Amino acid sequence: MMNRRSFLAGAAASGALAMASQLPAADAKSKPAPHKRIKLGIASYSYWHFKTEKVSIETVIDKAATIGVEGVDVLHRQMDVPEKEPLTPEHRSYFQKLKRHAFRAGIDLVCLSTHQNFVQADPAERQKQIDHTIKCIEIAYELGIPSIRLNSGRWNTIKDFDDLMKARGIEPVLPGHQEDEGFAWCIESIEKCLPKAEQCGVILALENHWGLSRTPEGHLRLLNAIQSPWLGALVDTGNYMENPYDKLEKVAPRAVYVQAKTYYGGGEWYTLDLDYPRIAKIFEKAGYSGYVSLEFEGKENPDVAVPKSIEVLRKAFKTHA
Repeated sequence: MMNRRSFLAGAAASGALAMASQLPAADAKSKPAPHKRIKLGIASYSYWHFKTEKVSIETVIDKAATIGVEGVDVLHRQMDVPEKEPLTPEHRSYFQKLKRHAFRAGIDLVCLSTHQNFVQADPAERQKQIDHTIKCIEIAYELGIPSIRLNSGRWNTIKDFDDLMKARGIEPVLPGHQEDEGFAWCIESIEKCLPKAEQCGVILALENHWGLSRTPEGHLRLLNAIQSPWLGALVDTGNYMENPYDKLEKVAPRAVYVQAKTYYGGGEWYTLDLDYPRIAKIFEKAGYSGYVSLEFEGKENPDVAVPKSIEVLRKAFKTHA
């Protein structure tokens, strides 16, 4: 027999269902799409452009925490370990201290920016670059960093980087070879790094960083040739010297990480006047969510220019301190 309490509860539920059935159906199309959150980081390179005494990674972590961003992008060459030597217990101890320092500062280490050149005619030289990249993946794993910046490499027919920049990043192919060979070497080399990346859970973020990936077409040729969830595009907003917005639109859908250049005080090699609200819309349209890491490459004092640059990115990408 139904008691009074059960009867009232059932009647209330029936009434609620009846009222709900009389409400107009929600129009899903009328609801705005949720804004995908962008987090901001600072590349340690912003404080050291290879020309002065190194600024320690710990110092950059502390500055980033003060400014109020979420992450730091670690430049491998800026760390207090030799770039090319095999890892030692002392090196590994340094990594753990760095990781502890970042954790206590409330900062995520989000990318390890490394250097390699797979455009090598000699297979033994390519293997050296592969071995170096695998070591960098191991470093990222020990630091808890989820991605490394990967370079395709270049022909090195223009030896000096300053001269390469004067040539707008364009250099001739190595005599006796063809551009297709360079792409084949690079693709094969990246494929050999992928098993280690998957094992360590580290994404290879291939940058539009001169050489074969200097153009969107070259960048996408490499990315499209290798189907792996452990490979994606690192898009640097300052590495397209001409018509950057059209080029960014082509590669933005493949982005797993973004580095954003600013040039206060004039650039070290060149200066671009980048429209960051426009760039933010390009990445929003592409559905990008993740980190946008500042790479300040100007001559102004970074203690002034970096916070100023972060404010520009905050406003453009609608993030909050």
